[in-house]
Amino acid sequence: MSDSERLWLVERTYTDRDLVVLIYATPDGERRLRKELASTMLQRTTVTAAIEAEPEDLEPVDDEETRERYATEVERVRADHDPEDPI
Repeated sequence: MSDSERLWLVERTYTDRDLVVLIYATPDGERRLRKELASTMLQRTTVTAAIEAEPEDLEPVDDEETRERYATEVERVRADHDPEDPI
């Protein structure tokens, strides 16, 4: 059995370096995974509502306000989307 965790998309931002930053978080908002993609990769990649990630790839979310925001966003995304839904 895999010990991977399901993370949900909670944030998508665009940088001035033509990158798209995707933040996926655990349902409690305690840990996250940051992915950076070149904007041109978005045309060839499907961004889904949720992904599976290994626990050792996750980083802690230190700020309480951010944890709460992530947890709230996970609830919203989970209510509106299946994990494999493009988002």
